[in-house]
Amino acid sequence: MSLLSSLPAVDGYRKKGSGALPSAFAVSELATASVAAVGQELARLMTALNLAPTAPEVTVDHRLASLWFGYSFKPDGWDMPDLWDAIAGNYQTSDGWIRLHTNLPHHRDAALRVLETPADRDAVVQAVRSRTAAELETAIVAEGGVAAAMRRRSEWQDHPQGRAVARDPLIGWQGPRSIKLRDRLKATEARPLAGLRVLDLTRVLAGPVSTRTLAGFGAEVLRIDPPEWDEPGVIPDISLGKTCAYLDLKTPEGLECLKGLLTHADVFVHGYRPGALDALGLTKSQRDELAPNRVEVTLDAYGWQGPWSTRRGFDSLVQMSSGLAHAGMDWASADKPTPLPVQALDHATGYLMAASVLSALAEAASGNSIMHAHLSLARTAELLAVLGKTGPDDKAIEATAKDYAAAIEQSGWGPGHRLKPALSVGKAKMRWASPASELGSSEPGWPSLTI
Repeated sequence: MSLLSSLPAVDGYRKKGSGALPSAFAVSELATASVAAVGQELARLMTALNLAPTAPEVTVDHRLASLWFGYSFKPDGWDMPDLWDAIAGNYQTSDGWIRLHTNLPHHRDAALRVLETPADRDAVVQAVRSRTAAELETAIVAEGGVAAAMRRRSEWQDHPQGRAVARDPLIGWQGPRSIKLRDRLKATEARPLAGLRVLDLTRVLAGPVSTRTLAGFGAEVLRIDPPEWDEPGVIPDISLGKTCAYLDLKTPEGLECLKGLLTHADVFVHGYRPGALDALGLTKSQRDELAPNRVEVTLDAYGWQGPWSTRRGFDSLVQMSSGLAHAGMDWASADKPTPLPVQALDHATGYLMAASVLSALAEAASGNSIMHAHLSLARTAELLAVLGKTGPDDKAIEATAKDYAAAIEQSGWGPGHRLKPALSVGKAKMRWASPASELGSSEPGWPSLTI
């Protein structure tokens, strides 16, 4: 069995372009390598399916891969919504720093209840300053919010969760089983994933990056969200090529509809923490019964074992917890947390998730058994922490007009331009069948089954 377990060897793909995103860490190298992992596994799948006469060459544009770790979409004549809530950010405590993540109303409310302040940033600054970082982190999490105290790398490595994450593989493969892939008559050397149905129950960034990537090579991606859910700062970036629908999984009707969708899915990608799908009423045994031939890939924030395995988290919080923000502060000689220049943990994990899907499909196409893949932002942080830089930092990568495709993308919010793709695999060039669309803009169903 040769399921994906690490980044590809540098001699396994062709790299072009240069430069770096300024950071204490090898962010651009991680971008190129994680994108290359997608290419490597897609080439394996194309070979296993006899879609190409010879093993296709994988080419990654280093510059564009780095830029795709930021925003891929540039509005033309209008502004993207702000990514962050007014209260979200880093705050100085009595003994250090803490980051509050308040983009979701219930997370903001939880933090404000603990701090006993109104939704006013100046009031929050004063309230946080009188508390210790660790005590405040614990209290906010216990209240149902999300927050992360800034730790040094050494503190994280000694922390029970840090030790647990270090024991996790980069990609945890579990539950070996044999599956039979459905024939996809539309799959070609140019569109190798055409006809592949991907059910996407992920939100915010890492999971959506993975399914956006699969859509770029022809996959039919159906994203499901709770009614009224929105992520205004990121959806124009990551809904590219997808059908987006609302479904209330907490109702019997919504859950039954989801089960029906799952029966027709080839791939199931989700971001539920351990036990969360069971609580919804969709246990692994039920998923096996409904879709025995599916490939399943999932992620969480802080890893799949240890005391924080069920803790909610986001890229910016994991950077604080794992010591990346502190190391960045030392590197920059700054007096406050210095995060990565982009949400690299989200993006890298997303590309590794997409590569894991392709890896499992390639194994199944070769007649081998597969397993479910588990990834986490915290484990990707450990990968980045030890990844070596290969080039100087003096040539900083910043997007210019030449990095964007000339064609105008008519998104659900307005016109704009999308970055040129960073990856090609032989004759397979990334392109998306539809522009970015708003959440809930379609009915929950597989378009290919209704035509």
